[in-house]
Amino acid sequence: MRVLVTFSILGVIALSGCSRNSSTAASKTETEQAIKAKMAAQPDLANAITVDVNADKNEVVLTGTVPTESLRTEAVQIAKSSREGVVVTDKIDVKPRELTRNDYTPDMAREQREKAKASGENVGDSIDDAWIHTKITSKLVANSQTPARKINVDVVNGVVTLRGQVENGAAKEEAERIAKDTDGVKRVRNLLKVVAG
Repeated sequence: MRVLVTFSILGVIALSGCSRNSSTAASKTETEQAIKAKMAAQPDLANAITVDVNADKNEVVLTGTVPTESLRTEAVQIAKSSREGVVVTDKIDVKPRELTRNDYTPDMAREQREKAKASGENVGDSIDDAWIHTKITSKLVANSQTPARKINVDVVNGVVTLRGQVENGAAKEEAERIAKDTDGVKRVRNLLKVVAG
């Protein structure tokens, strides 16, 4: 009788362990599918983000590359809404897509000029100047070494002028390198001032 009871108890323990492992696996799969389904509704996230769920620890790790910071934030929010109390580790890189000159429209140029003017920047009347401004500002935002919001970028007739303040010489040099390495730039005037934080 004792042997039978012992085997019964061991059987219950073994089954509960199996049930826990299968429910964890199901929970992992369900959570991944829920996150991926929500991301599929956003074309820029659908195939850009890899989702890894650890259901035991209630953790989600997101990896991949997206073109904007707002998409990165959206992906993290989707993951956070998947399970109560979930801890999300964000390993998503933001890398803006580069528009070719042929893809850049007069409407895009007009919008870029308006944004630049609102930020105290000057962009020439040509589509090329607006395109160059768009590319340089996108690269500055994507580069962790350059404080993009503190750097003003003026572009007139292919000549780029960098104005503003940076915390060190390396940031000043990196901003200039980014501008010089941008297609269509004829010359760069680096007027950035180094002001230690």
